[in-house]
Amino acid sequence: MTPAALHPATQDIVVDEVLPHAPETIWKTLTTGALMARWLMEPHGFAPVPGTRFTYQTKAAGEWDGTIHCEVLEVVPNERFVYAWRGGHESNSGYGSPLDTVVTFTLTPVPEGTRLRLVHSGFITPTNDTAFQNMSNGWRKVVPSIGQFTTH
Repeated sequence: MTPAALHPATQDIVVDEVLPHAPETIWKTLTTGALMARWLMEPHGFAPVPGTRFTYQTKAAGEWDGTIHCEVLEVVPNERFVYAWRGGHESNSGYGSPLDTVVTFTLTPVPEGTRLRLVHSGFITPTNDTAFQNMSNGWRKVVPSIGQFTTH
């Protein structure tokens, strides 16, 4: 096996937005299940505690039942929230192919409010190209909208 075969090429989705809210407000929107359901999907079994496993449910495809399996990896209140995002089935190609990625939200105070940077990393090329394209479009729509779902 060649060294390149041992290290598949990966792509990351990066979305960087400045939202007119304090980091604490954005944090609550990112880490409260009822608010997450408003801007992304309803999480099942979620708690913002490292080691917590939770799921999202999306459209099934082929042998994949549409369940996204997540695990909270890191929680630094008002600064950083990281979780694993896994789904798909090995018999699927395109939509619903195996996916093993990580979602990282970083919050930085700025004079205008909070810089929210999302990095969804680990999309393997070409296996995850469909997921990368679909989720790139999705994250670019939902991240700017997060500020609309804050509570004061």
